[in-house]
This record gives sequence, structure tokens and C-alpha cells, in this order.
Amino acid sequence: MSNEILDLSLTEIAAAIRKRKISSLEATRACLEQAQRVQPHINCFISIEAGDALKASRAADRALTRGARVGPLHGVPLAHKDLFYRKGHVSTAGAKILRDYRPEVTATVVERMQAAGAIWLGTLNMSEFAGNPTGQNDHFGDCRNPWNTQHITGGSSSGSGAAVAARACYGALGSDTGGSIRHPAAFNGVVGLKPTNGLVSRFGVLPRSWSLDTVGPLARTVRDCARLTRVVAGVDVKDPTCSSERVPDYEKELTGKIRGLKIGVPTNYYYDGASADVRRCMEQSLDALESLGARVIELAVPDPQRALDLSNVISQPEVAAIHARWLRERQEDYSIWRAGIEPGLIIPAASYLEAQMARPRLTREFVDEVFGKVDVLHAPVFAKPVPTIAEAMPGTPDRVVTIQAISRNNRPANFFGIPALSVPAGFASNGLPVAFQIMGRPYSEALLFRVGDAYQRITDWHERAPALSRNAAA
Repeated sequence: MSNEILDLSLTEIAAAIRKRKISSLEATRACLEQAQRVQPHINCFISIEAGDALKASRAADRALTRGARVGPLHGVPLAHKDLFYRKGHVSTAGAKILRDYRPEVTATVVERMQAAGAIWLGTLNMSEFAGNPTGQNDHFGDCRNPWNTQHITGGSSSGSGAAVAARACYGALGSDTGGSIRHPAAFNGVVGLKPTNGLVSRFGVLPRSWSLDTVGPLARTVRDCARLTRVVAGVDVKDPTCSSERVPDYEKELTGKIRGLKIGVPTNYYYDGASADVRRCMEQSLDALESLGARVIELAVPDPQRALDLSNVISQPEVAAIHARWLRERQEDYSIWRAGIEPGLIIPAASYLEAQMARPRLTREFVDEVFGKVDVLHAPVFAKPVPTIAEAMPGTPDRVVTIQAISRNNRPANFFGIPALSVPAGFASNGLPVAFQIMGRPYSEALLFRVGDAYQRITDWHERAPALSRNAAA
């Protein structure tokens, strides 16, 4: 019975709980047992809060017995990246410096999850201060890929991707400053959304870079992500950068119909250095979309390299400003990834301001040029097979090249502020997942979900589970 419960998607388990076919207590126990089994192998959790989760699940079941009106996530066990504040609860951000930090506020997205009825299982591992794309962590231990524990999970939302893939929870929130939702989603074979900048409140979320940070979901299916996004998105008076754009019912937009939709395939930048197996997966995914009536159109896009370079000029000073006091007072408590923060201390203010001033113009040029010709843009999340942990270790000759390659296809979307959805699309020759990302105009999440969902209706990559999750549950 445990495997049957764990194999359900988020929307499926939510429906089963609501109809009282499965209790929230049963689902929560199954996830907690799975979390305990896989944790020694993949280290995806920082904390597992079993007692509170079981208590909350019992309360959720009693509410259904009383006939209470319930939310769209009622009784569903979730876990989240450890940088979403809950008043009075430790939030480490994967850092030694914050190992005992108890915030005085609760993140808006956490409040919205709670209002929707979700069960909080625990906090998930992440890169220190959300600061590297591999998912490695010197303070709480490296998170490992459930498809092969010798490989990285991607970061910084490493635990979010690994826990969802390993069937230890039905969904998770992550944050994405330069690909930190899309890397772990792609590398672990789950779905992840980097939303339009401002769609989701960042109040009560430890910042990495104010101008580029976004909050979004990771789950097993596009439909799951659509539901999670609807729950957390929308205006928030506590976050002045949050948009007042109307949030549609994304699930109602999942019609499965994409006939006539124009899907752009970039002829420059995004496929540079792509491996043969990644190209094969991309071509097969495009063939699947074409079979549904979509039109595939090749086009050259305005060079994203400029956006990539300027995103660093923006993010590094912002990161350094956030960490300035700790760098002075607690420098020894950082890991080697401190080296990614310190350059921001010497970037001139004029360079930062020039990058910010260029951003609206370059965004307008990219959006108009690309989405004036096609409806969405399709590209690999990562153009090569998932690296091993050894290949990303400090001192490894190609480490810097590997790290830069991981972020290369993802940082431009953060600079432009556009949404991007990572969708599983097969496996590379090393047995690790491959994914494409679909990008669109600002606030086109509904369209991205529709395309991704249509693809998942005729493919089964999202239904595959790593052997570790099966063996652990045996």
C-alpha cells in the first residue's frame, strides 16, 4: 500500500484525501517512512518534523470528518527548501552561520500553503545561502541524486528536487536566482517552474539577490506545479515588488490542446556544446509536441550571453551587500563557496547601475524579437549529462567550467524576468534525467503549463521513479 500511495501525484493524493479514499495520516506516514529510508542515501532533508506532521495530518482528517470546507492542498504532505521563514522555527539556509536562526516572521508563501491545508514534513537541504548550482553543502552534507548517488542534484534547491524524485514528499518550494529550481528539477527528473519575476511573494524568504530572486514549485507533474503556483502566487502587501497581476486558475487552462502553437527552437547559444544524447532528447520532445499539432520554428535569438554577463554584475554586489557584515565578522564560518560572494565587494556602483539601466531595454528586445515570432521558446535546461559529484569537487580541473555550464542556459531568464518551466524529457547515456525548458512572455505561466501538460499526456518520463525510491520502500 505504501508504494501505491507514494506513486500518486500531488493532485491525485489531494483528490484521494478529499474523497476520503486515503487519509492524510496514511499519506503523511508513508512520506515520513520514505524520508527516513532515503535520507541516509541522498541526504535531502535538513530536518524531519515527524511529530508535528502527524499531528497536523490527524487534524486534517478530523476536519474532513466534520465536513469542513478545505483547501486545494488539504492534508497533502510537502517539504520545502530551508530558507522559507516560519516564526520561531529554525531556518538555516544551509549555512553554519544560521544553524540556530529562528526568524520572527513567517513567509507569505508558507502562510498560503498552510491556508491551503498542506502538511509540513520538514526542511530540505540546499546549497549554502542558495549559492551554488551543484547542490553540494559542506555544513549539512552533500545532497545526492536519487537516480545515482554519485551524481549531483543541481542547486541550490537540491533537497527539493531530490526529495520529490525519491517519493519522500509530493511537492516542494524552491527559489531560483539563476536556475536554482530548474537545475534540480532537470537533474532529478521532476517538473520545476521559475515564475515571472514578481508573480510570487518573496516576503519572509532569505534573499540571495533582490533583483533576480524568484520562488516557485517543484513536483512530479506539470499539473501539480500548476496547482502549487495558484496557491502561492498573487499580490502581497508585505512585498512591494510583488505584482498585482491577476492569477488565473492554471489547472483549468490544461486543455491538452496546442494545435497551431508556435514553438521556437534557438539556433544560437542554447545548444552550444550540447551532447548527442541531450540533442536526441530535445529532438524527440519536439517531435512529440509536433504530433499534437504544434509548429516548430527555428530562430536566432538576441544573444543571451549579454544577459548572462550582466546578471552577474547585478547579482554579485547584491549578494555581497547581504553578506557584508558576516564576511567581516564570521568569514571562517563560510565554506569554499564564499569565493562566489566576495567579488561583489569590488564591483563598482557605476557598473551595477549601468547593468540595471540596460536591463529593461535588453528585456524588451529579447521578448519582442523572440515572442513576436513564436509563442514559447524551447531549449535544454542543461546541454550535457548530469555531472558526478567528483567532477564538481573543489580542485577538480574542469570544476569551474562545469559550474558555469550548469547555469549558462538558465540565468538569462532571470535577467529578463520571464517564466521558464523545466519538464523531464528522457535520459542521457549515463542514466541520469534530461529536461527541456519552455520560456515565454512575462505572466505566460498558463501557456507554459498547457504546453508541458500536453507533452506529459503523451509521454511517461514523469512517471519514472529512481530505483533507490523503490528499493528504499521495499
